Amino acid sequence: MVLNKIEHLLEKYENGETTLQEEQQLQAYFSQDKIESHLEVYRPLFAYFKANQNETFNKDIALKTNKKPIYAWLSVAAIAVLMLGFYFKSTQNISQTHDDLGTIQDPQLAYEEVVRSLELISKSLNKGASTMGYLESYNKGMATVGYINELEHSSNIIFTTKK
Repeated sequence: MVLNKIEHLLEKYENGETTLQEEQQLQAYFSQDKIESHLEVYRPLFAYFKANQNETFNKDIALKTNKKPIYAWLSVAAIAVLMLGFYFKSTQNISQTHDDLGTIQDPQLAYEEVVRSLELISKSLNKGASTMGYLESYNKGMATVGYINELEHSSNIIFTTKK
């Protein structure tokens, strides 16, 4: 009867369903000198738990540090520097004349600037379009897969039997 109870408790223990009292019963059983031979494999496990109950940690744990939080002040200083930079940049823009909007008075010079800008845009677009060349091979592959699907469909028609 005791053996069946111990085996049942071991099964519950392996499933993580035992209570503390049941685990104490198991520890008491495995601390005995005479236990069943097929349960010997559990003896080191419960002997380990019993030995570790007496261990204690003696070192001090520092819960408070004496360092001052310098990172908080660093973030405040960084924000202050950024705000000053934005302020001086905006006052510098205000002091410039508002009449100069980047317009060019000479028509020939304006035409050359537009052509140069459009060439730069064209080069960027062509570079992007050239990297999309692999999509054509993808489309060819998909067309091949379509042919395989048609072949499979036609073979299904051939091999179906009429009822």
